[in-house]
Amino acid sequence: MNQPTAGATDAPLLEIVIVSAAGGRELLRACLESINRHPLRAGRSTTWVVDSASADGTVQMVDTEFPWVKLVALPTNRGFCVANNIVLRQATGPYVLLLNPDTELSSGALDGALRTLQAHADAAVVGVRLVRSDGAFDHAAKRSFPTLVGAMAHFSGLGRLAESGPLAQYRQPDLDEHAQGEVDAVTGAFMLLRRSAMIEVGLLDEAYGMYGEDLDWCYRFKAAGWKVLYDGSTTVLHVKGGTSISEHGRARHRKLVTNIAFHRAMGRFYRKHHSGSNALVDMLVYLALGLKFVVSATRSASRGVR
Repeated sequence: MNQPTAGATDAPLLEIVIVSAAGGRELLRACLESINRHPLRAGRSTTWVVDSASADGTVQMVDTEFPWVKLVALPTNRGFCVANNIVLRQATGPYVLLLNPDTELSSGALDGALRTLQAHADAAVVGVRLVRSDGAFDHAAKRSFPTLVGAMAHFSGLGRLAESGPLAQYRQPDLDEHAQGEVDAVTGAFMLLRRSAMIEVGLLDEAYGMYGEDLDWCYRFKAAGWKVLYDGSTTVLHVKGGTSISEHGRARHRKLVTNIAFHRAMGRFYRKHHSGSNALVDMLVYLALGLKFVVSATRSASRGVR
């Protein structure tokens, strides 16, 4: 059974799960330091780190500097979903937070997000306002499920220029970044979950690699009748991309392996939830994804990103 176990009476109120891989040691250190500075005040919490065979000293750093962390060291990198699910199957607390190692908590962030989830018994998931290192809003913090027009507009860049309407649909612009309300999806960089909803819907789909699993999970929660909430009153830093994205001036470019994973994930999401009703539309979607991959990979290669 691909399900977590039932809770225990002495369970923590919140369990935080962080998955780290090669090249993320310093990001993880900053993340754990932020948890130490800004712990949950409402009750006891437990922090897990799953190291996916980083071989860069991450395991030793966590073991030495953060003895309060529950550390799981994997011999191989089996992917983001597998690593998270290893802990999610063991979780016993009523609430679980998936947290990226390239995030840093702010004062009251954990309590603020938890209050929002506790106040809405029909909600399975809460995401928060994420900002990048330069203070810019990370639009992945709140998203609509992509329509064909919305996805093409977003990935072509046209949707990012639009303030509203079908072209801007993917960014869910009808909800202000500082507001609170229901959305289609939030990002797995900060995803606070009601564990009872997770037991009902099931764990992360391990067929995804390092992208798309959060969108898929939100889709499944909503299909089961649960709400997904965005809380813009709580802000968390998201370095965004960590070791999987390279910076060239102001442009951000995925490495080839993550470019492949991203486009495969988008293809899987469409195939899993939407394909089969219209062969022509299916063909157009897959052609568009293929074209986008070629363009994105070419741009990255031209800037020396490998």
